This record gives sequence, C-alpha cells and structure tokens, in this order.
Amino acid sequence: MSRLEILISAVNKDPKALADNLHIQTDAVIVNQLTDTTGETETATFTSGGHNVKAVTMHAKGVGLSRNTAFDNSSAEIIQFGDDDIVYDSGYADRVLAEFDAHPEADVLLFNVQQQPGRETYHNEDYKKVSWYNYGRYPAYAICGRRQKIAESGVRYSLLFGGGAPYMNGEDSLFLHDLLKAGVSVYRTTVDIGHELATGQSTWFQGYNEKFFYDRGVLYHFLYGKTAFIWGFRFLYKNRDEMCREIGFWKCYSLLNKGVRHGRTLKKV
Repeated sequence: MSRLEILISAVNKDPKALADNLHIQTDAVIVNQLTDTTGETETATFTSGGHNVKAVTMHAKGVGLSRNTAFDNSSAEIIQFGDDDIVYDSGYADRVLAEFDAHPEADVLLFNVQQQPGRETYHNEDYKKVSWYNYGRYPAYAICGRRQKIAESGVRYSLLFGGGAPYMNGEDSLFLHDLLKAGVSVYRTTVDIGHELATGQSTWFQGYNEKFFYDRGVLYHFLYGKTAFIWGFRFLYKNRDEMCREIGFWKCYSLLNKGVRHGRTLKKV
C-alpha cells in the first residue's frame, strides 16, 4: 500500500481506462457515478501501472456524495482529491509526499494544478497558511491532506452543492471553510502536480442567470452566516460589470438575498 492515495470522482467513465489516461502513480479510489441507469452500488479492484485501484460504481448522484464515498473507501496516510479531467505530471506523487514530509505543521496542502485558459481561479506563488480571507479560490483537485486529521475533524463534503446536487458550485469552498472552522491547518504550496484537460464548457455554469445568484445566496448563508448579505453585496459589487449586465445589480442582489433566506431554512448535509 502506498502512502498516497488519489480519490477520483468520475461520471460515466470506464475506471480502468480512466486510471491509465490520468497517469496516476499511486493507489487510487475511483467513484464512478452512472447517470443513465439504476441499480446497486458495485465495487471492483484492479491494478494500473502496478498500483492498486478500487472502483466504486454507484447510481446515486452528487459530487459531494462521490467525494465522501471515495474518502470512506480510502486508507492511505495522505489522500488527494481528483477529478476525471486532470492529468498528473510525472513524479507528482513523490513531490506531494516530499512536501508533506517537509511541512509537518500542515494537515492539508493546496497544490498547483494548471487550469483551462479562462477558468483560472488561483495560482500559488508562495508557501503560506490559508486563512478565512483566501480559502474560497481552490478546487477539489488542489486538495491533499493527512487522512487521519480530516477524519478526526468530522468534516464531510456537503450534499447540497456541486454537480448533481440541488445548488450550484461551492462545495469545495464549503469543505475548506469547515476544515478551517474545525481547526485543521491548511497551507498553500507552489508545487505543481498536473493540468486540467481542455473539456470545453463548465458542467455547471450556464451563465449569470437567476439560479446562479439565488444559489450563490444559499451558499453564502453556509459560508458567512449573519454576515451573508454583506459579503454578497461585496461579491456582486466587485463583479457587477461582468455578472450583472443582463439582470441588473439590484435584481441580482435581491435574488442572492432570497437565496440567503432560503439557506436559513435548510439543514446542513
């Protein structure tokens, strides 16, 4: 068993072909969600490049459920979240482990993964502790962590947000938010480990429509609590020229506030 295990969330993929295409260099758990059938969850094991892979095929939907299922099926000292459109660089596993060995103070490390042009949300240019002010930029595939520390924190991925869930993206930000709240130490690092494949349009983003702003309000309730209206205003005002051109700033803000109020009625899952 390798010290590092990658946990890949996939949709409608052949797990064996996927493991080869992504150039994984460690043991892995692949959770493959099928969208066109119903049935029982099935588990299979195989090897890829000399590494052990556990493939869980399930029919229930939701990226949060997928990541939690992968985590529950993992056993390595260090776990790494991954997606089915990330190709990993040669030697990435050694670099990940070396970084954890060099930084015992870090429970979770956020690595650089080159994103598609136009979809960049972050690029780490220094090693630094992640705080409440800058945790929201990171996708799941940047996240690696000490499995035991995450398990002890009790933090899980939300089932409310992300692909296949009731509300749009934000599950990764909420996961990191909850880790910080639980006292897990999170650091960013300049180490590069792979790149995102050019797959075209986002699977969740359908434009700055009414659902986008409403769902953002639901997310902000869970991220910011009583100050959600303030942070929502700041977010929209900062991005008003890009996001509010069609609907209008105050309409967008009204939708966001409606989402915040709805979020208050929801139980966190």
